Amino acid sequence: MQGEDDLRGLAKIMAFMRAVSILLVLMHFYWFCYGFFAERGWTPEIIGKILANFNRTAGLFEHTLYTKIFALLLLALSCLGTKGVKDEKITWGKIYIALTIGFVLFFLNTSLLKLPAGIATSLYILTTSMGYIVLLMAGVWMSRLLRNNLMEDAFNNENESFQQETRLIENEHSVNLPTKFYYKGKWNDGYINVVNPYRATACCGLPGAGKSWAVINNYIKQHIEKGFAMYIYDFKFDDLSTIAYNHLLKHANKYKVKPKFYVINFDDPHRSHRCNPINPAFMTDISDAYEAAYTIMLNLNRTWISKQGDFFVESPIVLLTAIIWYLKIYKNGMYCTFPHTIELLNKKYEDLFTILTSYPELENYLSAFMDAWQGGAAEQLQGQIASAKIPLSRVISPQLYWTMSGDDFSLDINNPEEPKVLCVGNNPDRQNIYSAALGLYNSRIVKLINKKYQLKCSVIVDELSSIFWMGLSNLIATARSNLISVCLGFQDFSQLSRDYGDKEARVVQNIVGNIFSGQVVGETAKNLSERFGKVLQKRQSISINRNDKSTSISTQMDSLIPASKISTLSQGHFVGAVTDNFDERIEQKIFHAEIVVDNDKVISEMKAYKKIPQIRSFTDEYGNDNMKQVIEANYRQIKVDVVQIVESELERIKNDPNLQHLIQQRQ
Repeated sequence: MQGEDDLRGLAKIMAFMRAVSILLVLMHFYWFCYGFFAERGWTPEIIGKILANFNRTAGLFEHTLYTKIFALLLLALSCLGTKGVKDEKITWGKIYIALTIGFVLFFLNTSLLKLPAGIATSLYILTTSMGYIVLLMAGVWMSRLLRNNLMEDAFNNENESFQQETRLIENEHSVNLPTKFYYKGKWNDGYINVVNPYRATACCGLPGAGKSWAVINNYIKQHIEKGFAMYIYDFKFDDLSTIAYNHLLKHANKYKVKPKFYVINFDDPHRSHRCNPINPAFMTDISDAYEAAYTIMLNLNRTWISKQGDFFVESPIVLLTAIIWYLKIYKNGMYCTFPHTIELLNKKYEDLFTILTSYPELENYLSAFMDAWQGGAAEQLQGQIASAKIPLSRVISPQLYWTMSGDDFSLDINNPEEPKVLCVGNNPDRQNIYSAALGLYNSRIVKLINKKYQLKCSVIVDELSSIFWMGLSNLIATARSNLISVCLGFQDFSQLSRDYGDKEARVVQNIVGNIFSGQVVGETAKNLSERFGKVLQKRQSISINRNDKSTSISTQMDSLIPASKISTLSQGHFVGAVTDNFDERIEQKIFHAEIVVDNDKVISEMKAYKKIPQIRSFTDEYGNDNMKQVIEANYRQIKVDVVQIVESELERIKNDPNLQHLIQQRQ
């Protein structure tokens, strides 16, 4: 009851002030338009005395402006206490228009008083009255304005905006990306600080989301500037490779030992180095050969990834392992290359098994094949061998043989004494052919770089799902202490599940510390939204009846970045989270921002880029390009090598009394 009485009392005061304001305006008309009223006999003596005495005490009628200002102040005070029915149709725009019109009519008509009495005075009274009424209307609208109207934010942008990191936190390993983020109704400048890239980075987003332009390119540039050895898997060769080559030219002085730039490119041998991924010098155990065989076969047969352990999956892997290890031990590995492996596999299985089982370390390894052979299960044996031969037949190519049978460099790219920047190129049109060879390079690199006391190294993989990378999750999990930074680009997690299997995809998803996501949809968006957590948000409900409108505001925990926002991100806009260090704490780890790229500057830099130079010349003594002849000659030589291996080994076995049982078995 006390509260209602107070409200009634306040309403009476407001009404009184408004009445005084109106009275002042009327007295103002009488005082400054006295001649107009005098002509008509509307000048009671008592009113004149009252106004004269009032003017002497307050000075309100010395000038029209004083009276109007005082009347307007009383009007404004009376409107502040007015309780009106809220109306969401009333906006500040309408109020500003009314205030402008009222101000012009109420204050800017004083010059009319200087005109002769009559019509001019009538216009002055009319315009002042209209101005006052319009100002009164604007004041009433203010009292009816629905303040803090959350309904105006239909997409909940204000609730879902949050403070982000504005400091630049840089160290000798970090990647720092400038951003713009929306918070408290305005765009702010900030930074995404990946202060610990060794905890791995995943960058996902639909095609065209800006992964390469905004994130991956910056990883390449900034890590070269900070002296990292680097491995780049360039799915659309030579997009990333050209960036790396030109940036290395500018910043080679950032390395203690100047790194060399190497390229593996099966499409153009002129612009490709040669490298043997199964170099015997880097295979110390038969398990290394198994890893190589495993990688080759699963890249050629992606459906086998989910069938690991099946008989017809493991059989070709074991057979290929035995061949690789045999070439490793034969004549100190002088023929231990991927092309020699393929050619040897395609020889008669009677000759092949006779040769392989002549070595004690391989005899037990091939026991399943030998049991089938000796037991007369020819169809089973043929099926086991064919499951290895048929997929590998796709990679029989003179150019691929050329590239993988040389030794221009070794794959220990982070060797402090010989640092390298290696770019391995793929071709979307020949992905199924090249994936096995490229996967083999990848698996060998993982094995060689993940060691102590090596140079810090950055592994950049664009379009991860286009190859099967054996040991990837293990590299992410264990490489941090060896200063290996891994940055993976892919489209979404469902793509990883399809190409790597659910188990491996979940491991990669869950152990990556830094994550960037452009526009993604479906389960990937939901998983990311859950990862970013929830925040306290306001909710508003409005109740309207004939006489009143009530608004209630409540709070509840809701997604900080909902899946719907992630699925509608604009190009160049990313959400994500970063990790920090003990001595470099980042309070605002989560971000939802536009990564700022100076497009004009980048485009001008790219126009000035030099092309990757020709690495190898195939010019003969007459100045003609004989690349095709050289590559074909290498192809034929590999075939001749394998024929000679088979013939010499069979001759050795034939002349060895201890191996006569193998000759009898072969016959």
